Amino acid sequence: MSTKVDPNLMKELEAFGLKNANKCFHCGNCTAVCPLSTPENPFPRKLVKYAQMGMKDKLMQSPEPWLCYYCGDCSDRCPRGADPGETMMVMRRWLTSKYDWTGFARKFYTSETFEIVAIAIVGILVGLAMLIFRAGNPNMEHAHLNSVWPAPAIEIADLIMAAVLTFLLLSNTWRCVKFTMGDLLKKVPLEIYIKQAKDLIIHFITQKQFGKCTDRTQWIVHLLIMTGYTTVFMLVVIFLAGGIHVVGLSWDKIAFQRDIIYPFFHPVRLLGYYATFAILYGTTYAMIGRLKKSKAPYENSHATDWMFLILLQLTTLTGIFIHFTRLLDWPMTTYVLYVVHLMVAVPMLVLEVPFAKWAHLAYRPVVLFLTNVKAAYQDQQKASE
Repeated sequence: MSTKVDPNLMKELEAFGLKNANKCFHCGNCTAVCPLSTPENPFPRKLVKYAQMGMKDKLMQSPEPWLCYYCGDCSDRCPRGADPGETMMVMRRWLTSKYDWTGFARKFYTSETFEIVAIAIVGILVGLAMLIFRAGNPNMEHAHLNSVWPAPAIEIADLIMAAVLTFLLLSNTWRCVKFTMGDLLKKVPLEIYIKQAKDLIIHFITQKQFGKCTDRTQWIVHLLIMTGYTTVFMLVVIFLAGGIHVVGLSWDKIAFQRDIIYPFFHPVRLLGYYATFAILYGTTYAMIGRLKKSKAPYENSHATDWMFLILLQLTTLTGIFIHFTRLLDWPMTTYVLYVVHLMVAVPMLVLEVPFAKWAHLAYRPVVLFLTNVKAAYQDQQKASE
C-alpha cells in the first residue's frame, strides 16, 4: 500500500510553532528515556520522522501525540537540541486544528492577532448585552444580582451556550475518534468499547499516565488545573441542573445565578474554594515557569498557552472579587465586577473550550481509551487465530 507524502508538512507545522525538528538525526535517545513510550507506541522519534518525511496521513492517525504529557525528559536529553517534547506539543495543536471542522482552531493556533481580536470581540459583545438587557430598577441598597439580571434569562442564555459548546466539542471529538481508529472503528465489537470505558473515566479524572513521568510536579500542577476546572464545571452544570445552587462562589456567575449565600462549611462552597485554590496555584506556577523558562515544557510558550492561563486566572480572580463584594454587600461594585467577570469567562468558554487548549482535556483521555480498545481488539484477534 502506497503512502502519500506531503512535502509542505514541515512548513505547515512551523505555522503551529515547530522550530527544531530538522535537527533530529534519529539517535533514539528521546524514545529511550521516555517513561511512557512503549514498543507498541514509540515516541517521540517516530512522530518526528513522520513530520520530516511528509507523512501527513500517518501523523493524522497517530495517537502518540496524545500519549505524551510533555514532562521534558526527551528535550533535556536530546544531543542535537531538536526539542522533541515541543515537537509533540506542536503536533497536538496541529491535530486539534484537524479535528475542528469549523476552521477556528487553525486560526487560533496560527494567528495571535486573530485569537486576541476574537476574544476581545466576544467579550465586548457580552458586556454590551449585559448593559442592554439589564432590568429597569436594580437594587442599589443591597447586592442583589437578580434585580439587575433576572435569573431565568441568565439560565436560558447559559443553556443555549452550553448546548452550542457541547455540540462543537462532541462533533470535534467524534472526528478525533474517526481519525484515530480509522478502519477499525466499525470492526471493533461493541463489548470491547464497553469493557475499556472505565479507562476513559480514570484517565480523565486522575491523569494517571502523567504520574509515571519523572517530573511529578508537572503532573500535580496539571492535575490541579484540570480538577479545579472540572469541579467548577460539575458545580455549575450538573449540581445546579439537579437543583443544588452554588452560592457565594466565584463560579456561579458563569452559569446559574443565585443570591443566597451558603454557610462557610457547606460542601458545595468548600468545593468552590478548592477549585479556586487549585486553579490559582496551578496557573500561577505555570506562568512563573514560563516567564523564567525554568524547564523544558516552559522553554517555548505559544500565544495560546498564555491566553489559556491568563483567561483562566482572570476568571478566577474576578470571581473572588465578586464573592467578597457580595459578602460586603456593595451593590454597584458587585454589578460592575459581574459584567467584567462574564466578559472574561464567556470568551474563555466559547472560544477556548471547543477550539484550543481546553479541548485537549477531551482528546487526550479519549485517545488513551481508543489505544486500549485497539490493543484489546488485537489481543482478541491473536487469540482467535
